[in-house]
Amino acid sequence: MAASPAKTMISATYGESPCQFGEPKATLQLIEVVERALCHSPQTRQAWANAKYQAALVGVRQSAYLPTINVSIVAARQNNSTRVTGFPELDADSNPTIRTGSLKMTWVLSDSGLRRSNLEQARALLDAANAVHDDRLQSAFLNAAQIYYDSLTAVAALDASREAEKAAKESLMAAEAKYKAGVGGLTDQLQASTAYSQAKLERVIADGELKNVHGSLAMAIGLAVNTSFVLAKPEDHLPDTAFVKPIEALLEDARRYHPSVVAAQAEMHAALAKVYVTKAEGKPSISLASEISRSDQLGQPPTLGLTSTDTTSTSSSIGIQVNIPLFEGFGRTYQIQAAQSQVEAKEAEYAQVEQQVLLEVWKNYQLLETESEGLKTTAELVNNARASFDVARGRYKSGVGNIVELLNVQSALAKAEQQRIKTISNWHNARLKLAASVGKIGLWAITGLPQGSAMK
Repeated sequence: MAASPAKTMISATYGESPCQFGEPKATLQLIEVVERALCHSPQTRQAWANAKYQAALVGVRQSAYLPTINVSIVAARQNNSTRVTGFPELDADSNPTIRTGSLKMTWVLSDSGLRRSNLEQARALLDAANAVHDDRLQSAFLNAAQIYYDSLTAVAALDASREAEKAAKESLMAAEAKYKAGVGGLTDQLQASTAYSQAKLERVIADGELKNVHGSLAMAIGLAVNTSFVLAKPEDHLPDTAFVKPIEALLEDARRYHPSVVAAQAEMHAALAKVYVTKAEGKPSISLASEISRSDQLGQPPTLGLTSTDTTSTSSSIGIQVNIPLFEGFGRTYQIQAAQSQVEAKEAEYAQVEQQVLLEVWKNYQLLETESEGLKTTAELVNNARASFDVARGRYKSGVGNIVELLNVQSALAKAEQQRIKTISNWHNARLKLAASVGKIGLWAITGLPQGSAMK
């Protein structure tokens, strides 16, 4: 197994020393955000610990195929005193030394498939634990990327609100100039002033939202909430969607690769192996048993006036031990029924997880299609709104248009900019959600590496 909970995803970048970070760079790239989040996430560390635990249990089950050997050694010294009334010649004092040692070996030769079933169950649970770990990694990856794009959205929203505030201020200045020149009314100036105040308020709100998202991102990557950093602006061109296959192929990939489905399937196999374990525990077993022992008794007390003696005895044995369970009060029958019920429960859980995953693939596929169309629409919307604003501003300055017209198109432009920003963020999130719902998200999604080079 890998030496780090996030190594399966980030070793392509850091080699054999993943999760070794220094101070964050002044400008954070998406890949650094994701890598720090993967290593910092408590959920990934917990899932990794569970996977290592299950790997150790596989070793325990494999050890059952080997013999067990025990050595026992005893060394003792006795203080004996014997007094016989009327026969002082039989009185004796002695300090005998006793040394015993034995070597025992037991080797199970046949257990009606108990060891095999136990090993199959442990391996299935290890597969499930590894799949859960993979799922936690992908979830942490997706969450970090979403927070990153949310942060970029907040930055862009703040920039857009500043532009809207600037435009509102210019409109106010134009209204004031016309009012002072006697060619504009006080109502126009007041309306422009109200719009300017509203634009300032929206800029303040956008600034607060950016700070909140900034703190959430810092916490997600293991930094202090007040850490200062700047997010790198993404390139103008959008990342590719070459991984998007026809929906039927994506659904099939999700059945095969999604870690939740893999984990549920492995747990179902583990439950089935438990049935065989329970049955085998009630069947006969055959073991080879052997023992070699030696006992030394030095300086034994004399008997009837004889001198102290030394006694040594050795023994050895080898044989076959057969254990045949005859009656367990029908407990075995109920245990088997309980294990079979667990299989049925895991089968139903597997079906439920598969349905949920496939539904997520379908929804995210449609979401990406929708957001892709939204990109085209919002681009046209922003262009049209900006052109309308330029025209309306020129009309107002030349005295042809009115303040209501100007403020309306000004508001429409601000909304169009916000919609464009939100749509771009939604598109990025929809792309990553689709990859995650198929179960194949990895660094390829943000680095341009070939798909599969930095995952699984």
